[in-house]
Amino acid sequence: MYCWLDNRLKTVAIHDMMESSSAYTSNSKDLWIDIPPGRDFNAKRPVADMTADNVEIIDVDTPADNMANYDDLLHRCRTAFASGKTRDVSFRKRQLKNLLRMYEENETEMINALDADLRRPKQESLVVETEFMKNDVLNIIYNIDDWVKPEKPPKALANALDNLEIYHDPYGVVLVIGAWNYPLQLLLVPVAAAIAAGNCVILKPSELAANCAKFVQETIPKYLDNECYPVVCGGHEETAELLKQRFDYIFFTGSTRVGKIVHAAANKYLTPITLELGGKSPCYIDRSVELRTAVKRILWGKLINCGQTCIAPDYVLCSKEIEKKFVAEAKDILKEWYGDNIRDSPDLSRIINKNHFERLLCYMKRGKVAIGGSYTPAERFIEPTIIVDVKPDDPVMQEEIFGPILPILNVESAYEAIKFINGREKPLVVYVFSDVHKVCQEFKVNVSCGGFSCNETLLHCAADTLPFGGVGLSGMGYYHGKYGFDTFVHKKSCLGKNLHPLGERLASGRYPPYSDRKTNFLNFLLRKRRPLPKLYFSHLLVFGLGIGLTILFNNYMQVIKRPVARTTHEKLIQL
Repeated sequence: MYCWLDNRLKTVAIHDMMESSSAYTSNSKDLWIDIPPGRDFNAKRPVADMTADNVEIIDVDTPADNMANYDDLLHRCRTAFASGKTRDVSFRKRQLKNLLRMYEENETEMINALDADLRRPKQESLVVETEFMKNDVLNIIYNIDDWVKPEKPPKALANALDNLEIYHDPYGVVLVIGAWNYPLQLLLVPVAAAIAAGNCVILKPSELAANCAKFVQETIPKYLDNECYPVVCGGHEETAELLKQRFDYIFFTGSTRVGKIVHAAANKYLTPITLELGGKSPCYIDRSVELRTAVKRILWGKLINCGQTCIAPDYVLCSKEIEKKFVAEAKDILKEWYGDNIRDSPDLSRIINKNHFERLLCYMKRGKVAIGGSYTPAERFIEPTIIVDVKPDDPVMQEEIFGPILPILNVESAYEAIKFINGREKPLVVYVFSDVHKVCQEFKVNVSCGGFSCNETLLHCAADTLPFGGVGLSGMGYYHGKYGFDTFVHKKSCLGKNLHPLGERLASGRYPPYSDRKTNFLNFLLRKRRPLPKLYFSHLLVFGLGIGLTILFNNYMQVIKRPVARTTHEKLIQL
């Protein structure tokens, strides 16, 4: 007798047989309702002055009802996709412009929701959420006409008379599951790419960022087509039920643990999937760097959103000598940024919930706290903390930290650092701080990871001309910019021929009866040849202008020489 939506208890159906139900017990005028285990409510909650006479009777959703609702939802989306309206590029543009208008008209509401969920500073919310999303949509709108055009691949001799195309075919109905750490950006950026690609999209915001989920649920239907882009809210039970449905593509952002569950659900129907996960992203520092600048960039990458960023530097690899200097610089920089009392600074976010807060406290029990270490449970505040004397088997080195804690491990060389990184799971990104080009190249070439950044943190994610994604346990697939569009389309191979007699005669060697002559001719047509050098229009134009100018110059010189030659000839005759 429970109805759950968005993890909140709704009105309960009560009938005449309520006295016999174990879910209800009567005590004077109070009615007690048992709450299912695992919910953020007290075990029992009194509801005053409720009797069978004054309680409205409604139907209650059961798991079967939820399943039916999701069946309904998928059916509506499939009907909308089958109608063909999402294939219309002008329809896609209108939806993208509406999405941009939503960002512009609701910027304050989005910032307030982020503040309520994460106590996110306004500047951070603007830079990493609202402005990021605006620029992403603008980039799509500016380029979508080019992106949707079929690609024209080069032809071999055998296909000289054929029409070859790679058609960008939308998958159909797509499920996009967002994450709580960047609850708007990590949901709506892939949604925009899926819309641009011509899909119907079911949006599933993270329930942990409840205020942002509520904003998405209430606002998206006002701007986007409700049949094509519905929003589904709820917790892990609702998500599990949703994943039992058959989608044409699934895009998930979150932890590796949950990513494995989503991947297993996709396997049932062999649904293609993108997993944007995380991992322990290392940061190597050598002696060649200007250390204060390096420490600033590392701490900024670590502490934005209070360390709750999938590409935050997870741990530092450096020598003992660099470690001491790093700690000294970090103390000075943290005081410069946050003042003497960091807890009172408005520029540091908070941990998302109690569970993650308590998980992070466990990481500070091993090693030596060199900076920070204080915390306030009531505010879910953890001071930026640097831990030294860390061992590879300490708890802080076993999982992605996802908080304002930065352990330092000592290595004596780049070679030792590379060996250490390669001995663990593949990270989402590797950061290297070195002024020696060869050192950066060694890491870039010899470490398998989702991304690589030299002398900077996080900003490779902001370049929309670079694909963003992981490898191994840090994820599969990629997106951002054109790569996001490509993620949500199937590249359909298309060949077109005409029935002209010439083409048929050239291809007639494939038909029986077979002969050596036919075989030799087919081998000649199908033989792979060295491709011609790639010549671009600008090169051809310059080459053509060069030839033209040469011809004109030669003609000009010939015209000049003729009168001179004639005059010389006349003088010789006179002599």
